[in-house]
Amino acid sequence: MGTNDSVNKYHLKTTKQLEAVYGDPLDVAVNKQTNHISEPGKAFINAAPFLILATASENGVDCSPKGDKPGFVKLKDDRTLLVPDRKGNNRVDGMKHIISNPKVGVIFLIPGVDLTYRVNGMATISIEPDLLSLFLVNDKPPCSVICIKVETAFHHCTKALVRANLWHDGAVGAPVNAPNMASFAKIRAGNDSIDLEKYEAEYQARVKETLY
Repeated sequence: MGTNDSVNKYHLKTTKQLEAVYGDPLDVAVNKQTNHISEPGKAFINAAPFLILATASENGVDCSPKGDKPGFVKLKDDRTLLVPDRKGNNRVDGMKHIISNPKVGVIFLIPGVDLTYRVNGMATISIEPDLLSLFLVNDKPPCSVICIKVETAFHHCTKALVRANLWHDGAVGAPVNAPNMASFAKIRAGNDSIDLEKYEAEYQARVKETLY
C-alpha cells in the first residue's frame, strides 16, 4: 500500500477528470432521456414485479426494495407513478428521507429481461383513502402510497445484468453458502444458541402469513 498522497492522486475529484477517463456519452444515451414515461416505459413498469427506490437526506442515503405481482405500480398518467408501501420491518428509512427531501430515484426490473427502466422525480407520501383502495390485496390496503412526479425517465443498457449473468444464475437457485435470515439472526444474537434450520423455517412460514 502506498502513502495517502500516492493513493489520493488516483482519486477522481472533478467532472473533468471523470470525462478524461470515460469519454463523452453517446448521443443515443443522452437523447433517450424523457420527462415522462414513454409507451415502452409504461409496458416495462406494468410488467415489473420489483423495483429499488433510492432516497437521500442529511441523515444518509437508502435503497429500498419493493415488489409484488407485475403491475403493482400504477401510472396515474405519463408523469405520475403510484407505488404502494406495505408493512415491512417498520424502519421506514426511505420514507423518512422523503419527508425531508422528496428527490427519489427508481430502477424497475423484470426477471429474465436484461434491460432496466429508470425514473427520477419528486415524491410525496399519501394516505388518501381513494388511493389506498387502488391497491387492496386480500382486502388489505397498503400503509401508504408513494406518489412520484416524474422528472426524467429512460431505459438503461443491459451490460450490468449481462455481466452479472443475473437471471441465468438466479434460475439455478441460491448458492449453498449464501447467507439467509438465520445467518444474520445468529450474528445479531452473538451466540450459537439459535437453531439455524428451525429459525429459517419459522421465518419463511411467517413471511408467507404476513405479506399483506
